[in-house]
Amino acid sequence: MARRTGRQRPQVKRILAVLLLLALAVPVLGYVNATADPVVRHANVAFRSWPADTPPVRVALLADLHIQGPDLGPERMARIAEQVNAQKPDLILIAGDLSGDRTLRTRLYSEAEIAAALKGFKAPLGVYAVLGNHDHWRDGPAMRRAVAAAGIPVLVNQAVRAGPVTLAGIDDIHTRNADVEALMRSAAALPGPTVVLSHSPDIAPLLPPRFGLVLAGHTHCGQIVLPLIGYLATASRYGERYACGLVREPGRTTIVSAGLGTSVLPFRFGAPPDFWMVTLGPLARVASPR
Repeated sequence: MARRTGRQRPQVKRILAVLLLLALAVPVLGYVNATADPVVRHANVAFRSWPADTPPVRVALLADLHIQGPDLGPERMARIAEQVNAQKPDLILIAGDLSGDRTLRTRLYSEAEIAAALKGFKAPLGVYAVLGNHDHWRDGPAMRRAVAAAGIPVLVNQAVRAGPVTLAGIDDIHTRNADVEALMRSAAALPGPTVVLSHSPDIAPLLPPRFGLVLAGHTHCGQIVLPLIGYLATASRYGERYACGLVREPGRTTIVSAGLGTSVLPFRFGAPPDFWMVTLGPLARVASPR
């Protein structure tokens, strides 16, 4: 028995060495995934109410920037801005959670630094944002002022005109700042197709039929999605219904971005960072009527 145990010791050591390497490789791989260039996803949404003789509008949807070290600082945000601008969007929408408050971080940026990191985004019809739960948990009013001072309006349960589109920005539902009735009043006087910008997709079932397109983030598409297991968490009260991507329901389309940054841990598995290019237009030019 002693000799057999002696022969097994090298095997045990090799197994332990492999396990140690795996333990070290997993977080490294997760960090590499989290800091990769975002995937560009595409969708077309057609509106019956699209103004005649008006060309389609290309909208870039960004979400969950979580600007913090080590995975997403101003330098990486500048590279992402170049990638987004290269898509030539007509309109850029940021669906909240600009700030990061992870316990495991190397740098926490001020509201002014976060706002400055957004100045690289450019679009003819403008750049607009709403706040997310992390922004409110930190200091919602301070974040709103800083971002607005950087030239990016932050919509708070209000609608504005952006070219042929009525853009309705609703505040965060998870911090009880969303006000659907106020949003309806603000949008009532504005004609044409309406796009709702929300941090969380959970607002979708609470909206009236006029609001047939919702652009959101918040879920990170799970951030960590494992083979055979799936989502570890979706951060949605509706489970996997609005977990990720393009969700088509009767009378409404919801698009949920995986986001750019991370929360809790600076890792991603099975849910790479992304942003969406959404083409809006008339029935004759794009698919999927609203």
